[in-house]
Amino acid sequence: MSKLAASLKVAIEASGLRNGMCISFHHHLRSGDFVLNMVMDAVSEMGIRDLTINASSIHDGHKPLVEHMKSGVVTGLETNYIGPVVGRAVSQGVLKNPVIFRTHGGRASAIETGTSKIDVAFIAAPTADIQGNCTGKTGKSACGSLGYAFVDAMCAGKVVVITDNLVEYPLADYSISEVYVDCVVEVDSIGDPQGIVSGTTRITRDPIALRIADMAARVIEASGLLKNEFSFQTGAGGASLAVGQNIKERMLKKKIKGSFALGGTTGYLVDMLEAGCFETILDVQCFDLKAVESLRGNPKHVEITASHYASPTAKSSAAEMLDVVVLGGTQIDVSFNVNVHTDSNGYIIGGSGGHSDVAAGAKLALVIAPLSRARLSIVVDQVLNISTPGRCVDALVTQCGIAVNPLQPELRHKLLEAGLPVVEIEDLRKMAEELNGVPHTPMFKDRVVGKIIYRDGTLLDEIFQV
Repeated sequence: MSKLAASLKVAIEASGLRNGMCISFHHHLRSGDFVLNMVMDAVSEMGIRDLTINASSIHDGHKPLVEHMKSGVVTGLETNYIGPVVGRAVSQGVLKNPVIFRTHGGRASAIETGTSKIDVAFIAAPTADIQGNCTGKTGKSACGSLGYAFVDAMCAGKVVVITDNLVEYPLADYSISEVYVDCVVEVDSIGDPQGIVSGTTRITRDPIALRIADMAARVIEASGLLKNEFSFQTGAGGASLAVGQNIKERMLKKKIKGSFALGGTTGYLVDMLEAGCFETILDVQCFDLKAVESLRGNPKHVEITASHYASPTAKSSAAEMLDVVVLGGTQIDVSFNVNVHTDSNGYIIGGSGGHSDVAAGAKLALVIAPLSRARLSIVVDQVLNISTPGRCVDALVTQCGIAVNPLQPELRHKLLEAGLPVVEIEDLRKMAEELNGVPHTPMFKDRVVGKIIYRDGTLLDEIFQV
């Protein structure tokens, strides 16, 4: 018997959704996602209110969510990241209850252990059959890996798959199995491909960022970890890609064969795989078209779940096997705490994602950042919000030198031996203040608008209303 519903509203009715429940979404379609807005509009029209949304991330394309917060359709939010558009509204207090921020691994753990219970999961599926077997590898809205959606499908009370590419049963190369799915809905479009993945991701041309990237690669080499079986994660930003390119050149020159690359995948990681730098890519999220194509056709490019990626309560995770991770930050303080949740004015502009997961798991966690951005100091006395605790950060790499965490004296010794410019983090703070002045302290109200939950489930920090 087919699970195909006549419309989205029919599927919502069949799911038993009612006031006060929790619904979930995944973010693999990013700012191109239509599904969250589509579902929330239908829910609002049906008169359902007081919902909590558990979404792996909220992007700027989800701006209509703000009106649903104001109207009381949505009163709670659990997520790992919120983009600046929705984040600003939350910082100003539009949401009734504080946002619960988790990490990518922490979200998977919380859902699996029952700490966070989902009543109905809505899975945006670029391709699905009538029984709910689905994948992100094919279809006009192909996004690649559905890594963050697996836990929703496996643990939610009811699961609704929404697709714009319905195919004959059975879909052979599925990611999520029909055994978890209650209902399937076909719609005209689940997302805008231009917002889902970019055609290309590009290495920065900024000379300061390139200097930082080169220095970071030299730190990795000097650490002694750049050898056969090397494992690596870096981000999709221009400077992070430049670090990857530097590492690729060093690996090819020294004929180093790494074990795996991890995390959100770009075409640059695919190039490293195809060049023989790594045996495997473990992919929880694709960032560009080349990554999607690679996942679709290369058996060495493997889709993994968020639990496999970084859950602290899984029997093991790939994050625990990492040698090196390269991370960013909006602020880092003299205790090496990193802020990726808020900007210098205290407005929500992001979230941990996998930041603190991989920082905790990797043998070497590097934060790379310029000393200042837009005449605002990156290195401060105390971050506005702690996203990743300083004990998990091994070094900060800037254009003016490398600050090594005092907890890592052996790393400091290796970098000095390699002739790298090691400085004290307090000196970097002073340099930043000489350039930009002492950062002002924003004014906050007493109301908490966000709770930052560390990957182990403990409260790490709170975000106050601006």
